[in-house]
Amino acid sequence: MNDPAEGGCLFRLRDLSDVGTYVVDDRGHIVDVNPRAEQILDRAASTLMGKDAHDLLHRGKYGEPLPRSRCAVRQVLIAGETRQGDDEWLECGNGSLLPVSWMVTPYRNGEGDKGALVLFREGSSPGLAEEGRRPSASSMAELDRLALLAEATATLTASLVVDDTVRQLIRLVVPLMADWAVVDLFTEEGEVSRAAVVHYENGVRVHRRELEGPMPPVPQESSMPLSRALRGVTPSLVGPQDYQGPPDSDIAVAQRELFDGTGMHSASIAPIRGVREVVGALTLGRSERSAAFTPDDLLLVEDIARRAGLALDNARLYERQRRVAETMQRHLLPTLPRVPGLQMAARYLPAPDASQVGGDWYDAFVLSDGSTALVIGDVVGHDLDAAAGMAQVCNMLRAYAGEVEEPPSVIVSRLDEAVVRMAETTMATVVFARVERAAGGWRLRWTNAGHPPPLLAERDGPARFLDEGSGLLLGTGLSPGRDDATVDLPPGAVLLLYTDGLIESPGHSLDEGLDRLAQHAVSLADRPLGAICDALLADVRPADNDDDVAVIALRVPG
Repeated sequence: MNDPAEGGCLFRLRDLSDVGTYVVDDRGHIVDVNPRAEQILDRAASTLMGKDAHDLLHRGKYGEPLPRSRCAVRQVLIAGETRQGDDEWLECGNGSLLPVSWMVTPYRNGEGDKGALVLFREGSSPGLAEEGRRPSASSMAELDRLALLAEATATLTASLVVDDTVRQLIRLVVPLMADWAVVDLFTEEGEVSRAAVVHYENGVRVHRRELEGPMPPVPQESSMPLSRALRGVTPSLVGPQDYQGPPDSDIAVAQRELFDGTGMHSASIAPIRGVREVVGALTLGRSERSAAFTPDDLLLVEDIARRAGLALDNARLYERQRRVAETMQRHLLPTLPRVPGLQMAARYLPAPDASQVGGDWYDAFVLSDGSTALVIGDVVGHDLDAAAGMAQVCNMLRAYAGEVEEPPSVIVSRLDEAVVRMAETTMATVVFARVERAAGGWRLRWTNAGHPPPLLAERDGPARFLDEGSGLLLGTGLSPGRDDATVDLPPGAVLLLYTDGLIESPGHSLDEGLDRLAQHAVSLADRPLGAICDALLADVRPADNDDDVAVIALRVPG
């Protein structure tokens, strides 16, 4: 919060040392927090600022996410009235639940923007689930059961990454329904892997890594509950007594070891079904709480497992698409030519998100007149179509560049006309350059179709962005005139061509990204080109950028 002299509030949050306090804006995002709140919640301010307070902190008494209709902060923002209570639960940084007494009141800052001030302190609540006294799922009201299923649908389908989906599944059911959660999944090769074994201990979900890993094959003739679930047969209520007899398979032995190692006295096992096939099995177990699972519980577990199956199926389809696209991209990325008098290196880094497949590419090849062509490009989009469009644009550019000796602007103009005629609408940015021998050295001639400008970094001088020769991106259908630009390449200087994934960030301006790139390039100019590319990807690429990146570097030796 700002000081009064600066037009802010009449107090500072750090002065409220005996209660946890945070402020949200009119969207419910945290804009200020005091040290006591950091201490109580076991969360640093940096992990709270800018986050949606409801999604990050607010939980039901069993640890389940709350619908927004039950958010006290949102009610205050809408009604403009102060409210208080002692039946709120907040999730701490270590995953434990904290009962709090709370008060929420509306406020306006010095600029007149609306928000809410939240004050809370640690408190006890008779509704908190205590050790050995947690209610079973069957004791949940029907409305709560429906809310849990709705939350499962919304939460599980929000991610397209298998590991994230498994993590959210466990978060939904532990500790609300069970002390233990076990997720077994089929791999792409048809084998079974115990993907997660999680125990709720002292308010924290703990992964038991020693119980995770590859599982024995699933025999078709096995009648044991886990084998039946992995074959898609109906779910089962299970106890350790079901595995005390002679095992009929190795997977039954593994399951008996699971019961022995966890102390579970009651479990529900349900198949996790995808659209076309079974993708795994979900086992929920109870060891600390005395109540055994009931048939009603089992029906709820089956419903949750079914929703998890659809989400996991979608996540795997996206991961397969990503692998196909990445394979296509990597096969299209060239082996850099060896050109006497020039040094070259290049790198390609895929997007960190499995659902984001980009169309970035680089290319380098020797032209018929002996000059060297350099290309960096980015097809608009983040899917398999973008990768396919990249392949077509890349091949067409190679074909046009190799036909006749023409300036880069003419070749890119012809490429633009061809892109417009493609069956699938494609838009792309590209820099096409020729590195030519000149009197006593080398010269760069290039044209730029809507792409971030090349960077020329000298050892003893400032970095310079080559902004000349810029024009519209490809595929607009406007047939713009294009220009060429030229620059002499100083001996020892490094020329960098890159895609926007290296510099763009949702949290910073483009100018900041370009400045960061220029500063690092100058400091790295003496290193080998491969090391320069690796360092730029590690230190310049923003952590919150979800795009792929291509970089190509060239140096004229001194």
